[in-house]
Amino acid sequence: MPHAKALMFQGTGSDVGKSLIVAGLCRTFANRGLLVRPFKPQNMSNNAAVTPDGGEIGRAQALQARACRVAASVHMNPVLLKPQSEIGAQVVVLGQVTGNATARAFQSMKAGLLPAIANSFHHLKTEADLVLVEGAGSAAEVNLRANDIANMGFARHADVPVVLIGDIDRGGVIAQIAGTKLVLDPADAALVGGFLVNKFRGDPALFQPGMDLIAHHTGWAGLGLIRYFREAGRLPAEDAAVLDKRTPTAGGPVIVAVPRLAHIANFDDLDPLRFEPSLSVAMIEPGQALPGNANLVILPGSKATLSDLADFRRNGWDIDLHAHVRRGGRVLGLCGGFQMLGQTVADPDGLEGPAGAMPGLGWLDVQTVLTQGKVLTQVHGTSVADAVPFRGYEMHTGRTGGPGCARPLLRFADGRLDGAISADGRVRGTYVHGLFADDRQRSALMAWFGATGGADSYEADIDRVLDALAEHLAQDIDLDRLLSLAR
Repeated sequence: MPHAKALMFQGTGSDVGKSLIVAGLCRTFANRGLLVRPFKPQNMSNNAAVTPDGGEIGRAQALQARACRVAASVHMNPVLLKPQSEIGAQVVVLGQVTGNATARAFQSMKAGLLPAIANSFHHLKTEADLVLVEGAGSAAEVNLRANDIANMGFARHADVPVVLIGDIDRGGVIAQIAGTKLVLDPADAALVGGFLVNKFRGDPALFQPGMDLIAHHTGWAGLGLIRYFREAGRLPAEDAAVLDKRTPTAGGPVIVAVPRLAHIANFDDLDPLRFEPSLSVAMIEPGQALPGNANLVILPGSKATLSDLADFRRNGWDIDLHAHVRRGGRVLGLCGGFQMLGQTVADPDGLEGPAGAMPGLGWLDVQTVLTQGKVLTQVHGTSVADAVPFRGYEMHTGRTGGPGCARPLLRFADGRLDGAISADGRVRGTYVHGLFADDRQRSALMAWFGATGGADSYEADIDRVLDALAEHLAQDIDLDRLLSLAR
């Protein structure tokens, strides 16, 4: 049985491109015939994926597993934090919810999580030639170093060499990397074997003196100046920070409006719509009205349904939604959005925030009670009205029932029914994520709200972009030197 070498990629900050680079390298080395596995000790994201082994991990690690051409596993991201509301973050260990913790409380929990992280790492090493490890946030957050399990704390514990990634697109990359060296503990800095500069635009020759300066001030080897990868936005993003940078798509005449909930979750549900030429997809920010010319309003998933429902009303979106439906517009609620569309939402045990209940938006004749235990499963079946196949996944807390469920949206392969449709057919809700990623179901749903499908296969496009990313990195990184650092 092989026992893998490992290499860790840490960043000078969040959103410097760690997830994307690891995904591209997973595909690059898999294309070389290596058995590759991704690993992230600790992640923080509300964009999660359900694994075949019945757990949840960060979306980025699921994409990296796909880049390796292997099934995702809970061992690839053993600790996942999912920010909620006043109660802090939901703590997921080996794919299962273990409780909630504030940021301060989580610091004291970290040491107890290290054995599970180490076990998962060693599990992956027994089935691979190479494990590519992704850090979290910034390696320079030395104020949190004492209890760290995500960056240098893990690297030191597992004796994994590190490559540091800086982002030239945000400016000051020389100081980013040199400054990280300055504040690191010398024993931590000794683990760093080289650096990468990401998101470069222009003539690479012009930044060679910058690469030399970084190497001079740090003593680390420059392993590559990575040009900006323009198709990065076609891949699922790790967390909602990317939404701050996205502009509305402006191609098609059919308008899809999505209110940006404060605790939006699994927003990659929307990605396949962004690439449909007949659609314009707009994320509506708090304080903005839902557009009067929208054909479809999607209420996305939420990690704190009651809190986001209250915000929905504070923003006046409930009034906008009423006008939208009165004009004949369509509404689709996904998971938490489905719950909001019902008559009531109750959280008697305070699972997502303070215990309580609240009237829903009233467009579906259903009621939801949030309960202990989380449904995490991959599903497939057909839509009830037209027998169109679908594949997706469930990831939710709570039970939804009521007369509206007599008009279900989906029928699973095991015979279970899911979702609800209003009596006039204009409002639909479902617990299933990933419907738009299935070309067959996306086409049927688009026809329902007055659009025609025209994009290529979404899933095939993801693999095409991963291959393009692998080629892109191979041109800009000294892959043999990079691989020689692994141990």
